[in-house]
This record gives sequence, structure tokens and C-alpha cells, in this order.
Amino acid sequence: MLTFIGLGLYDEHSITVAGQAALRDADAVFAEFYTSRLVGTSVDDLESYHDVTIEVRDRAGVEREPDPILAAAREGDAAFLTAGDTMISTTHVDLRLRAHERGIETRVIHAPTAETAASSLTGLQNYRFGKATTLPFPWAHGADGVPGSVIDTLEDNLDRGLHTLVYLDIKAAKEEYMNATTAADILRQHWNEDVLGVVVARAGSPDPVVRADSLLGLANEDFGDPLHLLIVPGDLHHVEAEALRTLAGAPDALL
Repeated sequence: MLTFIGLGLYDEHSITVAGQAALRDADAVFAEFYTSRLVGTSVDDLESYHDVTIEVRDRAGVEREPDPILAAAREGDAAFLTAGDTMISTTHVDLRLRAHERGIETRVIHAPTAETAASSLTGLQNYRFGKATTLPFPWAHGADGVPGSVIDTLEDNLDRGLHTLVYLDIKAAKEEYMNATTAADILRQHWNEDVLGVVVARAGSPDPVVRADSLLGLANEDFGDPLHLLIVPGDLHHVEAEALRTLAGAPDALL
């Protein structure tokens, strides 16, 4: 059996009860933290709290060299851990399909995601979100400004009245995490500084930050430690507008 377990959004306590039980029952435990990570804890703390030993795999160790994971699942019960919910990345889907090709049974134990947290913390309705996008570091995509695909997604969603969830680039190997200040500054320079944006910082932690303002205004604020998300709202229902005013301090002129 290979069990994919989402660890939730912040620290060693964010896992579900079902996930914790499966983790502690596993004969072998693997994890990847290159797609995302839990900023409120460490691997050592995860191991200590859950009384397990975790083998952390890098991208190559999951995508190109999955045999140790699959062998452990063939011989006993193996767990594969990711931050947030599991199965969000195609990397994880590919690993699950490889297990099925070898006749290994799999199961999935879910946990909160950044997407659901963004909706819950801001009051923006989840069914009013359109396609999401990821804003990369400028040096990571080899060009100045913002990739055309990001602008296309933002504008297509706005044309349809839908909200856009903008994931911010993560380079886990370098311990580099784009913050919302940088993201807002990039978008205001290369797109539109007057557009309403909403920052969600440290979702799942005891002290998440939610702030709404123009991209220009957000580019001049400090939102603290990672991880951050940025939302560009579309048309607002009156309840959503009131939520942004009350929960995120959105200026009336932008609602």
C-alpha cells in the first residue's frame, strides 16, 4: 500500500486525524518539499511529533528515481507526504499511476489547501474563482516582466468576472519564496497598478494576514514571513465586498 498524505498548511499540527493515524502506522515514510513546504516546522519536528523517520526526496528522487518508494510500498505500508493537500501536483499523480502499474494499492488522505484557505480567509466565494496562475521570479523564466500566460489568465478571468488566485514562486532548494510585496510590485509595474489585490500570508498559522488594496498599495507593505498568496478579485457580490472591507481593510473606492 502507498498512502499519499497531505500535511496541511503550516506545521506538524496541521495534518488531519486520519492522516496522522496512517502516518504513524506506516512502515516507511517518504516526503517531498520542493513543490511546497510547511514553514512553521522542520523535518526534525515532524519526525519527533509523529514518532516516525522521514526520508525526504528531491525532485529527481520522486520523478526519475521512484523505485525506493515503490519498493517500500510493495513490501509493506509506505506513506508519501506533501505540504497542503496531496495530489495537487502532477508529480504526485505520476507516482500514484506508477504504483498502480506495478499492482500496488494506493489511497489518498486529504488536508486543507492554499486554495480553500484563500477563499475562507478572504470571504471570496470558491465557486467564483477562475483559472489559477503562478507568478515566477523574473530570473526564473529568463525574461523581464511577467510571462504573457500570467497576464492572459488575469485578464481572461476579469473579463468573465472571476477571481484569480496567483501562486507565488517557490525555489525550495535555494530557500527562496516570493513574497506578496514583490509580487504586487512586479504586477503593478508590468500590468496595472490600480487593480485591487488581496494578500493572504501564512494561511493555516495562528496569525494569518489578510490585506486588500491596490497593487501599488500592496507593493509598499510588508507582510512578514512566507508563505504568501495573491488574489486579484473579479466582480464582487455584496457579501464578498463587505468581507474584504471588514476582514482585509479594503478601501471603499476599490470595492
